[in-house]
Amino acid sequence: MNRRDFIRLLGVGAVSVAMPSFLAAQSKDSKRPNIVYIMSDDHAAHAVSAYGSKINQTPNIDRIAEDGIRFNHCYAVNSICTPSRATILTGKYSHLNGVAFFNRFDGSQPTVAKYLQAAGYYTGMIGKWHLGTEPTGFDKWAILPGQGKYHDPDFMKPDGLSVIKGYVTDIITDMSLDFIKNRPQGKPFFLMCHHKAPHRNWQPDEEHKKMFENREIPEPATLYDDYSTRTDAAREATMTIKNDLNKNDLKMDPPTGLEGKALLKWKYQRYMKDYLACIASVDDNVGRLLDFLDKAGLRENTIVIYTSDQGFFLGDHGWYDKRFMYEESIKMPFLVRWPGAAKPGSVQDGLAINPDFAPTFMDAAGLPVPVDMQGKSLVPLIKGDMPENWRTSFHYRYYDESEEHHVRSHYGVRTKTHKLIYFWKQNQWEMYDLVTDPGELRNLYDDPRQGKIVEQLKAEMYRLKKELKDDDQFADRQIPYEVDSGSARKARSGWINRLSWNL
Repeated sequence: MNRRDFIRLLGVGAVSVAMPSFLAAQSKDSKRPNIVYIMSDDHAAHAVSAYGSKINQTPNIDRIAEDGIRFNHCYAVNSICTPSRATILTGKYSHLNGVAFFNRFDGSQPTVAKYLQAAGYYTGMIGKWHLGTEPTGFDKWAILPGQGKYHDPDFMKPDGLSVIKGYVTDIITDMSLDFIKNRPQGKPFFLMCHHKAPHRNWQPDEEHKKMFENREIPEPATLYDDYSTRTDAAREATMTIKNDLNKNDLKMDPPTGLEGKALLKWKYQRYMKDYLACIASVDDNVGRLLDFLDKAGLRENTIVIYTSDQGFFLGDHGWYDKRFMYEESIKMPFLVRWPGAAKPGSVQDGLAINPDFAPTFMDAAGLPVPVDMQGKSLVPLIKGDMPENWRTSFHYRYYDESEEHHVRSHYGVRTKTHKLIYFWKQNQWEMYDLVTDPGELRNLYDDPRQGKIVEQLKAEMYRLKKELKDDDQFADRQIPYEVDSGSARKARSGWINRLSWNL
């Protein structure tokens, strides 16, 4: 790539800083780290033993934490699959990257994959994409249509659609290993390995299917939450384990005569056993990937990251799914192994958000962070430093009000100690003291003793909203789920319509 093309890609505002770093990186290909980004779907941090899980063990995922760093406070800024993926690729909030719902991602916009590819990285995207259009900026890609299937899944590649026999988590790992094995020599690589599991409806493979069969999964403290101090939104949401998990999720009918708490208990156990068995397969496959990197001599110059696209309710507040701004929904596991940079067994308590991921990849590759990315590089935090001006709060915004889960749109601010949530269409507020009430059971918004804190939080919320150029771009719209209907569909003889969302 010539200098003119690189300047055009970066944008004029970043050019003055970009060229020295870019040219230095180009001349030192052998020293630029490879980046392996492993992302599961809906894997809650509290189902990772490195985060103190009381319900399962994840020994291979834990290896990344043991050999590197664990981020204790990493969050999604719009807790839903498609928007999170768009944010991770662009380093921008939903209102600027255009993906606030399950709508199509505009692949013509700049992404971290395009920047790395232009800088000489061999780029790959394997697994769940869920962005409604073909991947761009990747030298090699193979993606699931929509949510994809757990068993004998279809995969789409540039040359068409095919069925691959086997279990989806194993297949995605096999393809990821092939990508690394067959990469061009002399070039660093960037791999996005995106697992479907443990997304609903939680279908384990045969090896792990009965892993939790004779175990009693501990119940979360808030399983029987009655939402007594909450706004209407909590009571209206249709994602309760008791009422909204169906036979497709549970794979069987409940025993006759169960009702009330007994029914909730039974459904919780069924849900969690399949969910955790899916995670066990992900963990085994993370181990396969780590073992390969180690045996291939790639360990020392490869950054390995494990995360999820957002958090997930594991019976917390009686729910499954995500969307709400409550902790279990927005908190992401984020573990980084980077030999020579991340101190083994270290812990980072700084606030990280998913818009930070793209800037982090850029910085780690020795490239300047484009000025229009809204996140910050986490490289200093990975190395154990804490910049003086590091954030002490972040902005959250959720838009989708689809009938399936019926979660009201809302936005808010989270600081290190408090959280303020605003359901703007209902003009209802919630405020939580996360130090004294980490389970977020006591809404303090109307407590007169909290008036000063509420006003401070509101001021910070509106400051961040303005700073991020959140001008309510999607506030009054519900964009329908879409698939690409343009020239790509004709060129592929119709196979691209398999990009359906399969929600």
